[in-house]
Amino acid sequence: MTIEFIGMIHHREASEIIAPPPVIFDRGYVKDFAQAAEAGGFDKVLVGYYSDGPDGFLLAASAAAHTEKLGFLVAHRPGFVAPTLAARKFATLDQMTGGRAAMHVISGGDDVDQFRDGDTLSKEDRYARTDEYVTILKRIWTEPGPTVDHEGRFYRFAGTSTAQRCVQQPCIPIYFGGASDAAIAVSAKHADVYALWGETHEQVREITTRLQNEAAKHNRSVRVSLSLRPILAATEDEAWARAESIKQRIIERRAAMGLGARNPVNEGSKRILAAAAKGERLDKRLWTGAALLTGASGNTTALVGTPHQVAEALCEYYDLGVTTFLIRGFNPLADNIAYGRDLLPLTRQMIAERAAAKAA
Repeated sequence: MTIEFIGMIHHREASEIIAPPPVIFDRGYVKDFAQAAEAGGFDKVLVGYYSDGPDGFLLAASAAAHTEKLGFLVAHRPGFVAPTLAARKFATLDQMTGGRAAMHVISGGDDVDQFRDGDTLSKEDRYARTDEYVTILKRIWTEPGPTVDHEGRFYRFAGTSTAQRCVQQPCIPIYFGGASDAAIAVSAKHADVYALWGETHEQVREITTRLQNEAAKHNRSVRVSLSLRPILAATEDEAWARAESIKQRIIERRAAMGLGARNPVNEGSKRILAAAAKGERLDKRLWTGAALLTGASGNTTALVGTPHQVAEALCEYYDLGVTTFLIRGFNPLADNIAYGRDLLPLTRQMIAERAAAKAA
């Protein structure tokens, strides 16, 4: 199985431990990060979706202008852009970049944040809309006719053009996020890659078994991605000391911002906090300290150790069926460079050696 590494690009350098600068869109940072990710051997970078953030399509296009091979996984919430237009936008991005676009579908787990963009549907209806939405995208990208008609629960249209095709065939890769039963069901039907946050070995086994069982109902199998925040150092003790310093910095920043405890509203966060309740250090290298402080808001679990130790931990997830790793650091640009130098080539080498040994 081919391994894939995805980074995460932002419009400016900021994290749980770094206060955002006053500039809203730092073009120099976007360029530097994208070029560092490409030089470091990342396959793609994720462009996140935020109700208060810049447009992801434009951020991806800006970064793509400074790179030649790096792919762009653009997060997209169905419902805010008509599927007919979204199909053209993603196909156009794929054409502009020479086949480097991918779509990360996020149906939305937070009612409050959804309403910031005017979405009032219930969670169950959001997933029903996602099912219809992605079905429409695939039809527009792949059907042989010059036009597509559709009559559904959420969308109606006639004569939609299929002229804007993707470079990648039959269409761009589709990634899905979400840990609820509804998310699993829709992912099993549509996703090329299903994205998890950083969970324990036991949790990964459980949810991927559910996923593949659902996918089998559609005569499909789905690749699995895991999102983690590697914390690297020359020695294991130094790596754990760095994790503790990150923890203290998060405490300081949240206190300065007046942020208290946050109750998770999505299933992914609840799963991480359920694991974190068992301790800060799980499966030897999985660290939940940042997740506990932030209410597991987003990708907040880490693997801690030397590059070799963290590469071994990634190999253990690979053995569980994970073939994509979405990794980002608490010091985004510096960590991005370090991953490309110290972690990615080592992990690829170790996985190749495991595959060769298994074949022998």
